[in-house]
Amino acid sequence: MMSIVDFLKKLFKKEPITNSSKEMPQNEQIYQETPSKEEIETHIMSIWDVIKCNEHTQAYHLVSVIPYDEWIDMDEIRRRIWDLFQIEYINDRSLYPYLKTMVDLGLIETSNIGGKRKWRKKDLLIKLEEKAKKEEIKVSQPIQTSKA
Repeated sequence: MMSIVDFLKKLFKKEPITNSSKEMPQNEQIYQETPSKEEIETHIMSIWDVIKCNEHTQAYHLVSVIPYDEWIDMDEIRRRIWDLFQIEYINDRSLYPYLKTMVDLGLIETSNIGGKRKWRKKDLLIKLEEKAKKEEIKVSQPIQTSKA
């Protein structure tokens, strides 16, 4: 039987650390080359092109009818929803939480002039950068099939 002392010696015995186990292969590089400005394509898009709401939801209805260039009140929002979707909200207060959330996120602006609230979309632009793809034309040999 192994004594407790031998067991503890084996447990706490330090093994020499070799560099061979920690070396990186020569073909791997630590640093990647940064692409030059000519290789990066930039696209400027509106955030409304990226954000997609689930169809047939109150948020989708609101995003669809609120414009960028004019302030509209709740009566106009309800009328436009009726014109586009033929849906009438009996209690227009159900739309306010969605409007408030979009205002809190900074997607929609609000104004309260003369005791009437009005809303409009903010035109937020985002800049997307992508690496340009180098297109190479390769001439390949036609594949020959054998008929058995």
